[in-house]
Amino acid sequence: MNSPARTLALFISDLHLQESHPHTAEAFFRFLAEHASHAESLYLLGDIFEYWAGDDDISTPFHQRVADALRALSDAGVAVYWMAGNRDFLVGRDFARAAGLSLLAEPHVASFKGEKVALIHGDAQCTGDLEYMAFRAQVRDPAWQQQFLAMPLAQRKAIIAGLREGSRQAHGEKSYETMDVTPDAVSALHDATGADIIIHGHTHRPALHTDPATGRRRYVLPDWELDAEPARGGWIAIDAHGRITRYGLDGQPLYPPNPG
Repeated sequence: MNSPARTLALFISDLHLQESHPHTAEAFFRFLAEHASHAESLYLLGDIFEYWAGDDDISTPFHQRVADALRALSDAGVAVYWMAGNRDFLVGRDFARAAGLSLLAEPHVASFKGEKVALIHGDAQCTGDLEYMAFRAQVRDPAWQQQFLAMPLAQRKAIIAGLREGSRQAHGEKSYETMDVTPDAVSALHDATGADIIIHGHTHRPALHTDPATGRRRYVLPDWELDAEPARGGWIAIDAHGRITRYGLDGQPLYPPNPG
């Protein structure tokens, strides 16, 4: 008897894993064991951690548990891929080796059943938020990162704590439209990659957006939060036939798709 075809790929983002959110972390570990273990590949599209101060912080028990869980998945034969988010862009080669995963540059174009899919975190396409785009350019600069990582770990964590507080205040003063991806940036990405499908996170506004003129599709991943009400989360899957479906935390498909 033939075994059923495995899911080609699963996609998650914006879990913001942190020790102070144990229910979200446990949901992630269950997802790896119960769902990702049955897929050919898992794509982690940014902000998996609430923050990442550098690979020398991997020795903390919580971070080590995350790395070990991903390593176990990789050792079981699942290809695991990591793309930087705006919170964990300092994840580097040491973490990748420990977790058994491959680091992806952004954008990354993958092919599933002959269909090109462009994968991004999503923050680079929020071009209407000029203040954030300037900040992003600064912290993604290799010279800035080298200087920052040369600081003691405790100092880096203190700086990050201040940045996180400033980010929370800034979000309260900006509209959703300002912090969302812009149509021009999305169109440019489609054109540059030749992909008619985009999958991304970052905005915490899960949806399927379809361009009526071109048929191009953009799938937005949900964020995960199980330590507050209402609980939310989920993932996107591409099955063995190339069909794309969004799933809720209970593992049930969400129909109909949420049109944008």
